Amino acid sequence: MRLPLYLVDAAHPQARVCAGCEVRSGALFGALDPAGLERIHAHIAAPALAAGARLYGRGEAGGAVYTVRAGIVRFERVTEGGQRRILRLASRGDLIGQEALLGRAYSDDAVACTEVELCRIPPGLVEQLGDHAAPLRRELMLRWQRALDEAEGWATDLAAGSARRRMLKLLELLGRHADIDGSVWLPRRDEIGDMLDMTIETASRQVSRLRREAILELLPNGRRARVDAARLQAALAQEDA
Repeated sequence: MRLPLYLVDAAHPQARVCAGCEVRSGALFGALDPAGLERIHAHIAAPALAAGARLYGRGEAGGAVYTVRAGIVRFERVTEGGQRRILRLASRGDLIGQEALLGRAYSDDAVACTEVELCRIPPGLVEQLGDHAAPLRRELMLRWQRALDEAEGWATDLAAGSARRRMLKLLELLGRHADIDGSVWLPRRDEIGDMLDMTIETASRQVSRLRREAILELLPNGRRARVDAARLQAALAQEDA
């Protein structure tokens, strides 16, 4: 469905949200000029999710695409055998739910790992703007490719090799989703198991070893940590030698 595009006064609540958004320049609509941005505010909502809340489910009709403004979202599905598999993550500035742009159902469950802030974008808005903005079309293709590359990276780096190497690669990947203070979200042991295809006990042993080696430092709330990048890369080099 195409939506009417029109100028919106700067006093519009969503206009103020967009104007103050710290990720706007790196998000999908960062490809638009100011005139294009002025026309979109009325169509965009800014929902928030608590940690553990589901944004959408596998098989649900794709009603919107989303830009992640803050926090981390995971994508997961349950196998025929009843096992949950976590397939990839999205964080600040990432575009998710692209299936909606093709009129398709969502491929995976999208669940908030942390508190999450989003921009909810109607597919028709992206379609109409893309008709007149070549930079937006290019940005959309780049983001599709980025999501594909990350999914392939999970399949190759996190599903093969020793338990230690998989854990080290997970920390490397989590570093790409670090907060502005440099800390990373630390999955629960069962979530690590669902990401790396290992038992909770194995995940616990790996975390304990990384803490002893000062590669991983848990922060007081237990769900965030700091990673020593130099020690991490040295450990990976040793594993790959």
